[in-house]
Amino acid sequence: MVRLKFSITLAYQIQDRPCDFIFNIQPAFTERQCVFDETLTVSQAVPIHALVNDADGSRFLRLQANAGSLEVSYQGTVDINHFQEDPAVLREMPVADLPLDALSYVYPSRYCQSDKLRALANYEFGHMSPGYDRVLAIQRWVNNRTRFLTGSSGGATSALDTLVDHAGVCRDFAHLMIAICRALNMPARFVSGIDYGADPSLGPTDFHAYVEVMLSGRWYLFDPSGVAPPMGLIRLGTGRDAADIPFVTVFGNVFSEAPRVIIDAITDPSAGLQLPVYQRYALSSAGRSCSAFTSFNGATS
Repeated sequence: MVRLKFSITLAYQIQDRPCDFIFNIQPAFTERQCVFDETLTVSQAVPIHALVNDADGSRFLRLQANAGSLEVSYQGTVDINHFQEDPAVLREMPVADLPLDALSYVYPSRYCQSDKLRALANYEFGHMSPGYDRVLAIQRWVNNRTRFLTGSSGGATSALDTLVDHAGVCRDFAHLMIAICRALNMPARFVSGIDYGADPSLGPTDFHAYVEVMLSGRWYLFDPSGVAPPMGLIRLGTGRDAADIPFVTVFGNVFSEAPRVIIDAITDPSAGLQLPVYQRYALSSAGRSCSAFTSFNGATS
């Protein structure tokens, strides 16, 4: 099991009038990822509405802040007990056999125009046997042809743009891999989170994006950016692409500072807590909801 302790601090200056916020900064509740402890602090004394998406365990905070400064600070400790499987036994599933909740992840979406990449996907990967190895080949292809370059893309950058530009950040790697997988009729979805184990030369810790592909009826982790071992990925939100799960959505006139994110791994071999490392097994952190300890500084409903 992996235990990761992290904090997120977000700061805003709200202009003129009250402004609505929706945050997705708390770790999701799943049967494989449970919150050991957490604390949320909001600098303004306003009602905080906590919401959970039962389908995937994603959690949201909704509040209306008054004009002036606003700081939202979250600290949490997460236990991730990954489901592990031998990649050799994992199979791609015919669309006719997919569960209903996976079907939306086969279609094109705003940033993942899979319908425009079918010819390319079949040219590059159509000759390969369906299964985990083909998904891994797609991940490597995206990683090998795309340079990680901070500031090389923006909010409008799509999988097609990344394909042409050969550069991007984690969300761009994820969008391109998702689009290629969907072009081959594989359910693939976008996961927002935080990663442990990235090279410090890439810059300060930040929010991270990675991919899940459904194989043999379960969602498995893939990180085409390759910046961190999959064992070190905390799950926050799940969606078709980045448009579904921004870490914050702001409705109003607001200036924001860069997020401040810190993450560390807690190791204790006697308790079965290990450092995130690369390994040969296919990993999954998705699943049914689990209970969690919650401590909020503010009103909730």
